[in-house]
Amino acid sequence: MRDLLAYIGDDPAREGLLETPKRIVKSWDKIFGGYKQKPQDVLKTFVEGSCEEMVVLKDIEFYSTCEHHLQPFFGTISIGYLPNGRVLGISKLARLVEVFARRLQIQEKLVSQIADSLMQTLHPHGVMVVCKAKHMCISSRGIEKHNAVMVTSAIRGAFNKLEVRSEFLEMIK
Repeated sequence: MRDLLAYIGDDPAREGLLETPKRIVKSWDKIFGGYKQKPQDVLKTFVEGSCEEMVVLKDIEFYSTCEHHLQPFFGTISIGYLPNGRVLGISKLARLVEVFARRLQIQEKLVSQIADSLMQTLHPHGVMVVCKAKHMCISSRGIEKHNAVMVTSAIRGAFNKLEVRSEFLEMIK
């Protein structure tokens, strides 16, 4: 860390930076805490309360770090699934987002990991995940476009049917 501080042109020995390497490492425990978690550890399913209708949790806030530039990206994720005899506690969807967002990441992989984990653990009829995010690597460097929002999705199972996908997209408007 001290070498990085020197590389950017600052003096790692100056008073304000003496504890910075320790603070960075401590902050990384939270920022990259997803590596210490597994999806199956946060996904508890229930038979009681199961339904046949779509279950949606929209606008789950997240913060992640671009694996290409080590810059933050952040936004919201909306998740929908069609139960197949089992449901999740609603907070579990948000916890699943954290498991994958708190790793070095790209947005395209993030939505796929969430969808695949739900398919493997919950065995629903289908899953759809939509992510809308702003990336600091496009706004603070390179092309410097501050209002650009990237939108990605992962579609599994019954959500490949146009009417199911349309219902989900209408619900997350």
